[in-house]
Amino acid sequence: MPQETSPGGDADIIFSGGSIVTVTDEDSVPETVAVKNGLIVFVGSQARAKAKWQGPDTQWRDLQGGALLPGFIDAHGHVIGTGLQATIANLLADPDGDVTSIESLQEKLREFARSEVGQRSEWILGFGYDDSTLAERRHPTRDDLDAVSIDKPVLAIHQSFHLGTVNSKGLELLDYTTDTADPEGGVIRRRTLERGTASGPPYGDPDGVLEETAFTPASNMAIAGMSVTDSAQFLAKGLLSAASFGFTTVQEGAASLDVLNLMREMANAYPDGLATDVVVYVLAAAAMEDPDQVRASREYTNGLRAAGVKLVLDGSPQGRTAWLTKPYTKVPEGRDENYRGYQTLTDEVALAQVRAGFAHGWHVIAHANGDAAIDQLIQSVRTATDEAGPADRRTTAIHCQTARADQIEAFGELGIIPSFFSMHTYYWGDWYYDTVLGPSRAVDISPAQWALDHGMAYTSHHDAPVALPNSIAILSSQVTRVTRSSGRVLGEAQRVSALDAVKSITINAARQYYEENTKGSIEVGKLADLVILSHDPLKVAPEHIKDITITETIKKGKTVYPASPAYLPPTLGRATPAGFIHHC
Repeated sequence: MPQETSPGGDADIIFSGGSIVTVTDEDSVPETVAVKNGLIVFVGSQARAKAKWQGPDTQWRDLQGGALLPGFIDAHGHVIGTGLQATIANLLADPDGDVTSIESLQEKLREFARSEVGQRSEWILGFGYDDSTLAERRHPTRDDLDAVSIDKPVLAIHQSFHLGTVNSKGLELLDYTTDTADPEGGVIRRRTLERGTASGPPYGDPDGVLEETAFTPASNMAIAGMSVTDSAQFLAKGLLSAASFGFTTVQEGAASLDVLNLMREMANAYPDGLATDVVVYVLAAAAMEDPDQVRASREYTNGLRAAGVKLVLDGSPQGRTAWLTKPYTKVPEGRDENYRGYQTLTDEVALAQVRAGFAHGWHVIAHANGDAAIDQLIQSVRTATDEAGPADRRTTAIHCQTARADQIEAFGELGIIPSFFSMHTYYWGDWYYDTVLGPSRAVDISPAQWALDHGMAYTSHHDAPVALPNSIAILSSQVTRVTRSSGRVLGEAQRVSALDAVKSITINAARQYYEENTKGSIEVGKLADLVILSHDPLKVAPEHIKDITITETIKKGKTVYPASPAYLPPTLGRATPAGFIHHC
């Protein structure tokens, strides 16, 4: 039976001529979808659509054999960071860039320095290098970046956004010397292996590589040194990039209160609101200092809403700073054989932040990559739930790369939604296998099938700017789990169906946001948030999903990609505050 509103009328658009993937549990395969006033008003046969919904002004859209799906929903990302990624030097490896060695990284930074943006910037800045793909299999050092410039500070940001390297001028501006101790929760790597003792400095000469809290001041300083002309464009560029990959709802996953307020200013200034819905999470520590500024809501105001708070419990597995219960297979230079990464928050602080989220009605999401960090999250949620009582809180574990089977079971018990960074199997699968975890642990990273086995509606995300906001790569990586370097299948038992992969960025992601009644599937009464793909991911061979392209992205019945001037998002109008990215 068709789905339709009553009594019918002239639709604005009717889609037909291709696959329609409704992402519902119904077995029927509709021929058409009709849209009116930004809502889906009919899903059914072509004959009925013509009879009941086609009027003189109705636009009939031929899908030309492609596929119509619900608009993709970003379960976790950093939309402003995506704009930064699109602005500075691209240090990514294939297929998202062409940096293969430290020499090619240096040339990309020199190109940026010569560009208009680079000439306006106080720092020479690039993002996305990956030591696991560089020919040298190491991080660049201060000496490597001194070859780019000795007069201007240089920062090369690791693809994880948890590490980076600065040149000698950058170390000078940061005041990192042999007398500077490692900050709590971070590491200043040294030219020598000796580290300071209880007796104090010297601690060793910094080699330029900075981890976690030692890296954050460098990224803050470098980004603050960009021209307002360029930093004011970050959000606009991020929204357009996300729309080009089919996303109609995006996330800013770790905002300061200053950034949240600035984004509200922009949304309010634009007559029709933002072209794409933006969900913002404030860093929990900042939110607790001034909770009245958060104003979390499940309703959008001009396309933007604050949803809750973000905790950061550890670092990056690919950077070997994630907090594990067992040692890394190959520890970083200078670490002992029992090195397991490190936590970001004490147990007391983590629990306090979860308690605050529950008390204020904030949706809580938590960055937890290593299984020790996941243990900390589970214990914090369990304690806070025992104190506050049960409720539909949908706490979300972000990344959970190394989640164990018992932890997935605990997620189900506590109502925690796992949101996997599934593209790790592609980008860093071989690095996990050989260096990070070893074969026995690596095969179960991003354990989506375990989640399905426990009846869980998991989500998957891109975490841009760590990766491009590539929806197709999210789908492909879950279905094939093929690695980038060797082409091996990493954990065949964790593969999922194409439909389950699609659900992870549509209806499941909508549920994560409490928006399953308005988004995430093609059903009458829901928003006409849609994406047209070149091919149906449910019908092509798994190995060909990666070749699917985005034809069009539609938000509330209006095309936002390819972008038209009427729906281009506005710029911030002034500089994005420093420190807008706090761990991806």
